[in-house]
Amino acid sequence: MWPNPSLVCLSIFLSGVTAIKPRALVSDSIQLTQEDIGDFSAIDFGDETTAPPDDTDVPGCKVFPGDEEWPSEGEWARLNSTIGGALLQPKPSAAVCYQGPDYDPARCQYLIANASFTSYWLDEPLVSLTEWSQGGTCVLTLDPQGNCTRGGFPEYVVNATTVKHVQAAVNFARNKNIRLVIKNTGHDFGGRSVGAGSLSIWTHNIKGMQFIPSYELGQYKGMAAELGSGIESWESHNLMADLNITVVSPGFRSVGGVGGWMSGGGHTYITSLFGLGADQVLSLGVVTASGRYVTADPFTNPDLFFALRGGGGGAYGVITSAIFKAYPPVNMTGSPFNLFLSSPVNTTFPIPGMITDADKFWEGVSTYYRFAANLLDANGYGFTYIYPMENNTYMLTTDSYFINFTQEAVFTAMQPLYDELQRIGINVTNPTSLFTSPYGTPGIGISGPPTNTRYRSRLLPRANWEDDGLWNQTMSAIRTATEAGFANNFYFHATLTSPTVEAAGWPGNESAVNPAWRKNGMHAMLMDQTAQQSVERDGMFEQYSSLLRDVSPGAGSYMNEGDPGEPNWQQAFYGDHYERLSSIKQTLDPWGLLWAPTTPGSERWAVNSVSSYSGTQNGRLCRVEAA
Repeated sequence: MWPNPSLVCLSIFLSGVTAIKPRALVSDSIQLTQEDIGDFSAIDFGDETTAPPDDTDVPGCKVFPGDEEWPSEGEWARLNSTIGGALLQPKPSAAVCYQGPDYDPARCQYLIANASFTSYWLDEPLVSLTEWSQGGTCVLTLDPQGNCTRGGFPEYVVNATTVKHVQAAVNFARNKNIRLVIKNTGHDFGGRSVGAGSLSIWTHNIKGMQFIPSYELGQYKGMAAELGSGIESWESHNLMADLNITVVSPGFRSVGGVGGWMSGGGHTYITSLFGLGADQVLSLGVVTASGRYVTADPFTNPDLFFALRGGGGGAYGVITSAIFKAYPPVNMTGSPFNLFLSSPVNTTFPIPGMITDADKFWEGVSTYYRFAANLLDANGYGFTYIYPMENNTYMLTTDSYFINFTQEAVFTAMQPLYDELQRIGINVTNPTSLFTSPYGTPGIGISGPPTNTRYRSRLLPRANWEDDGLWNQTMSAIRTATEAGFANNFYFHATLTSPTVEAAGWPGNESAVNPAWRKNGMHAMLMDQTAQQSVERDGMFEQYSSLLRDVSPGAGSYMNEGDPGEPNWQQAFYGDHYERLSSIKQTLDPWGLLWAPTTPGSERWAVNSVSSYSGTQNGRLCRVEAA
């Protein structure tokens, strides 16, 4: 392992322990040099210290294809040569479904029916797994309407496998005034991975991993793991299984753990015990808007380190690697519980969990959710849905996860829930057949095709559980919103987790994570799958989202699973960190290069969408005063 002398000295001074930086991942060690740049000024580095701090030299709009200033084919070819052929100009995958030169009905059928059983959609360089934000201009379907157009898909993609690739792309976009976007696997519900007329940095293939048996930095002394920014959760789980360790990773196995998930906060099954994904980070490798590669940790570039952990992805720099805390192995035991609101049925024998009275059903829902405070006190995690069914009926599904509990202990912990349900007249039995597995179970990376998932969410504070009147108001809001889903085609989803300051530890307790997470009881979400988003639909959702805000004044929302149209998003996503984050953003990126919706400073720019719905990324990016 290679010591970083300045960091060693600073850590000794500050905490009496020595920080030893491991050997860099291969991807981080290959960097852009002046020899690479030569006379190709389009990829030369920037200097944020000499740029005007008030954007006065920043053009009004990003250069767009067809503009006179758009780079020539020769310039794109030279960029491609500099980065060893990593520049792509892919066509949308769904183009094979549309009449034209790319039409291939057999390939279209494969993408619809079979690609979901492979890693195809994760390995696709253009697509975001939420179609509506792209503008829906080339939808995957066997019955396409109209033509396939590029819409909000990037014009070019750099298939980055090294820091050098990232640096060259950052410099080229900044010097040529091109919109820049960052994409990993495309699990993006807010339009941050697409953008019309953009150059995309695709970090999916920055894949290095290494285990660090002993890592010391400041107050931390323990195991760690270094992950390239393209590592998906299934890959980190395979590392855990191989080495018998735990690394906090996304719950959905194909999500990348180092980029947007972590920089937005990052919750999962074990966050009540170990903290959020952002709380795990000890050090980051980052390419800044100037194109420079830097280390960010509590003692080196501390403002950048603060901002990248919970302060929003794609705004301050391009993360290429991260050192995460690692822990001994843990097991998870899950206990399922379901309720059904059904139409009256003629039967002599009542069916467990089947209820025919709506008020009684919702009393059962309230009983489970309020009981979940016990689950959180035990450092557990709840995963729940309420689905509208036919004839105004509903289904509640839940799984309650306990960490390092025996099955007998889980049964005992859950029994008070069933005692209370029996008391109020709901016939259900505490299950004795439970499932236990290591958190670090191995897996594979597969993902379904793009959909139209859109979240409207709220982090409901634990204080709502402590007061009967406030709890009743909270459940009334959830019921009213969920029942509206029957007529308006949406459903309710809630995760229950408590990533407190104490769980975060150091340095996670000194980060940009939304303060609402630290007091969270429930992450409540209204889930929409409608392809055609509209101003009218936004207005309908605002009516029901406001009910959740009304019972949680001053709380917030989780930006990774939040509404890009969230009112007062600055407070909702960042709380009282927003002003500091906006200042850091302006200092680190005076050019306005790194832009993504609802990230600090993004209100200074807007997309002039050509779609009927202005919330898409299908249009030119301009400064607000020039829009």
